[in-house]
Amino acid sequence: MRYGTYLVPAAIVLTLGSLACKPPKTAEQIKAETQAAFAEGVQAFKDGKARETNPYVNDKENAHKMQGWYEGWDKAKADKDAADKAAADKAAADKAAADAKAAADRAAAEEAARKAAEAEKAAAFKKAADAALVTIHFDYDKSEIKEKDRAILQGIADFMKAFPAAKVEIEGHCDERGTNEYNLALGNKRAAAALAYLKTLGVDEARFTTISYGKEKPLCTEAKEACWSQNRRGEFKLK
Repeated sequence: MRYGTYLVPAAIVLTLGSLACKPPKTAEQIKAETQAAFAEGVQAFKDGKARETNPYVNDKENAHKMQGWYEGWDKAKADKDAADKAAADKAAADKAAADAKAAADRAAAEEAARKAAEAEKAAAFKKAADAALVTIHFDYDKSEIKEKDRAILQGIADFMKAFPAAKVEIEGHCDERGTNEYNLALGNKRAAAALAYLKTLGVDEARFTTISYGKEKPLCTEAKEACWSQNRRGEFKLK
């Protein structure tokens, strides 16, 4: 025979024939398989599987599946990272807001306490001033401090020592008798006498000012001694 005879198993022939005749995948099939692999990758990440566990990594004929799986896994990881970051950012923002509110509340409480303390201090100061700054009186045409008024001046001195920031104006007043000029001068003498006595009690005279109103500001306007005696006075006013 000029030509040799070669026998090929029928199964091999059929297999080769089927491979040779297998049609290529359509774009829709590839898309569907890629999407399915993508979903598998997402689920793999959620199940805690590593990226290296891609089941299609050695499937050379279906590279789109391998890529789809990776993309799904990466997308799931990116979503989780973004969610974790958003949660961390929100927690940080919530903490910052809570810290700011707590600081504001503390500041408000401290300010309220400061104002309450100031109000209490001011009330105590006013109460002490009202109790201490009592009017003294003088005899007719006199500027000497009366014996009975020395205790009042001692109380004023004690008040001034207890409240070092306090400043007081001493007013000298007279009754209606006499000229304006005479009474203004007498009022000055009465204010000066009160100041001089307070100096002897240890109060710095720089904390006082004096003024005379003469007969300009009577408390009583009846022409009798009971009224005049009220007008012959020394008053003490906070500045």
